[in-house]
Amino acid sequence: MKKYLWIIGVLLIFVLLHITPHAALRTHVFLMGYPIKALSSEILVDVYDGEVEEDTKIYTLTDPPIEKATEGILSHYAVKKAGFLYFAEFYGH
Repeated sequence: MKKYLWIIGVLLIFVLLHITPHAALRTHVFLMGYPIKALSSEILVDVYDGEVEEDTKIYTLTDPPIEKATEGILSHYAVKKAGFLYFAEFYGH
């Protein structure tokens, strides 16, 4: 019985971390290794005229993290809707 409660708990946490675009984006940045930036940066919807899929929006962090190896600014992210969940990935443009 404890095993099932543990599985349900993990699934519930996963759903809560991906239920909105902002939560999915903050989760992605947090798991990339930038927890302070994930929790403190504002998120803006970017108006992007390039080619993106129909169910994808581009979001921009106002105070983005800077990658240590290349010193690149990680400010733009694509957030895709899959069913009722959202998933984010870095979108370097």
